[in-house]
Amino acid sequence: MTDALRIARRVRHPLKFRLLEVVEVSDLTPSLRRVVLTGDLEDFVSLGFDDHVKLIPAGDGETPAVPTLGPEGPVFEGPRPIMRDYTPRQWDTTNRTLTIDFAVGHGGPATDWVMTARPGSKLGVGGPRGSFIVPTAFPHHVLIGDETAIPAISRRLEELPADVKVLVVVEVEDEASAPPLNSAAELTVVRVDRRGGPRGRVEALQAAVQTALADLPRDDAYVWIAGESQVARTLRGVVVALGFDPRALKAAGYWRAGAVGAHEVIED
Repeated sequence: MTDALRIARRVRHPLKFRLLEVVEVSDLTPSLRRVVLTGDLEDFVSLGFDDHVKLIPAGDGETPAVPTLGPEGPVFEGPRPIMRDYTPRQWDTTNRTLTIDFAVGHGGPATDWVMTARPGSKLGVGGPRGSFIVPTAFPHHVLIGDETAIPAISRRLEELPADVKVLVVVEVEDEASAPPLNSAAELTVVRVDRRGGPRGRVEALQAAVQTALADLPRDDAYVWIAGESQVARTLRGVVVALGFDPRALKAAGYWRAGAVGAHEVIED
């Protein structure tokens, strides 16, 4: 297999903000709530499994302030609204639906919004502004994260082909909080349960990652990590120390302990 088939690439998309309406709310697990939205989605595109859109929540029964686009970017009529990054879980441009899965139980404007969301509730959505496309050509794929990473992990599992192997290491509260994970690929799941402990227990995740990755071939795997920023940074270091190629590795902080609205790509 040529190296060209294993090169990740970035694709830019035209920026667009949309005002969408909730058509369905359901609980996947005690810690994951799904919202299905509808509206102006005919040209919605998301090519990378860990893409993110900007969500603009509003108070219960209120309509969010969605910006327009000017020559230099978004134009806000009033104060800049609160925005949060979330993964597009599923979308259907024909039927004009977009599904977002929310990790709940930790507070914040987006999770506060979803706890009161019901059919007819409004949500502003911007982007995705671009996609990072990771080839599926690697024989081995490793996906590591907590509940905030499960939507991206689930998307990736659904797009991997049957002739590859995938290892998932996921931190959740307990067995009831772990959603079903399905893939055509040969799938192994390692679950790290908090059982009332704090989210982002780096020691437990580090031990699980070191054990789970011990026998994987170093040159034939792509490793993806997401979760709390410092935990993701630590786990990236663990994976590199194990001998995996940093060029076939992506780590991202989806949240940061003690901070709000954090989202960062970690490269060292």
